[in-house]
Amino acid sequence: MSHNARFGAQIIGTGHHVPARVLSNDDLTAMVDTSDEWIMARTGVKERRIASERENSGTLALEASRRALTNAGIAAEDLDLIIVCTFTPEMLVPSTACLLQHRLGVGHKGMPAFDLQAACSGFIYGLATAHAFMQLGQVRHALVVGVDTVSRAIDYTNRATCILFGDGAGAAVLRRTDDPRRGVLHTRLCADGSGHNLIYAPGTLNRHGSPERPPTGKEGFVHMDGPKVYKLAVTRMQELLEDALVATGHEANQIDLLIPHQANRRILESVAERFRLRNDQVYVNVERLGNTSAASIPIAYDECNKQGRIHPGDLVLLVAFGAGLTWASAVIRA
Repeated sequence: MSHNARFGAQIIGTGHHVPARVLSNDDLTAMVDTSDEWIMARTGVKERRIASERENSGTLALEASRRALTNAGIAAEDLDLIIVCTFTPEMLVPSTACLLQHRLGVGHKGMPAFDLQAACSGFIYGLATAHAFMQLGQVRHALVVGVDTVSRAIDYTNRATCILFGDGAGAAVLRRTDDPRRGVLHTRLCADGSGHNLIYAPGTLNRHGSPERPPTGKEGFVHMDGPKVYKLAVTRMQELLEDALVATGHEANQIDLLIPHQANRRILESVAERFRLRNDQVYVNVERLGNTSAASIPIAYDECNKQGRIHPGDLVLLVAFGAGLTWASAVIRA
C-alpha cells in the first residue's frame, strides 16, 4: 500500500535488549553433530543469545521499550498505542502487550495494546499497523516491539534448526507527522497460508497433533524445511525490494540502507547481489545474534541508529520473510 493520507508515521526512537548468555557454535558442537565451519558455511551465524530462566518475551520487551522511549525523548505516558509482535508470548492470555503496558505504568490510560503474530515478518506488520492508526489521525505516539524467545521452541537435538535461532527484543517509537516527505513512505504485507507446513511450531495447545500432523512428541518445537524456505526467502525478498523501488520511484543505488530480516547470511548476500548493492548499503548482524525472528529488524535498526548509520533524509528499506508464510517490506525516509 502506498500512502497519500494526510498523516504519516516517523520513527523517533529505537532500543533493543538481548540476553547476556551467549551460545556459540563451539557450544553447539557439544550438543549436536555439527561444527563451527559447517554452521558458518551454511548460515553465517557464529553465536546467538539465549534467555535465562528469569527472562522471557515480556522482560526482554520491557527493557527494549524503556530504551526506545529514552532514545525518543518521550515518556510512556505519551503513548497512545502499544503493539508487540511475537510468536513466543509470555503467556497465552493476557497479551504480552497488555503486560508491557502495565509494567510501563500506563495501564490507567486505557490505550489499545495488543499482540500481533506474523513470525519473522512481525515487526514490519506492526509498523504498518501503527502507521494505519496514525493515517486515521487516531494515534500520535505508538510503541512497536518485535520480540521472540525462540530458544523456548527449539529442539537442541535438531541440527537443522538449533544452529539458526537466538533470543532478543527491539522496539521503535513512532510519532505522527504531517510531513509527507518523512517517515513511512510505503509498506507491503503479504501472506500465503498454503506454505504453512514449511515452517511451523504447533505448540503445547496441540500436543495431540492434528489431522495434518499426527503427534510426534515434539509438538512444541519449530520444524522447518530449510532448502524450500531458503529458495522462497530469496525470491520473495527480491520481489519485495523490486516492488518497493518501483512504488517509490527509486533506483537500487539510491538506497542508503537495507535492513533485512537476519535469517541467513547467504540469503542476504543473494538479495544484495541481485540488486548490486554495496556492502555498506546492507546491514548484517546475523553472525552475532542469529535469527531472532520478529526482533531481528528492530534490533538491527537500533544498532544502525546508535552507530550513526541512519541520517536525516536517508532512504531505509526493511524486508522480511517468515512462517505463515509471511513476507513484508517498508520504505522509510529517516
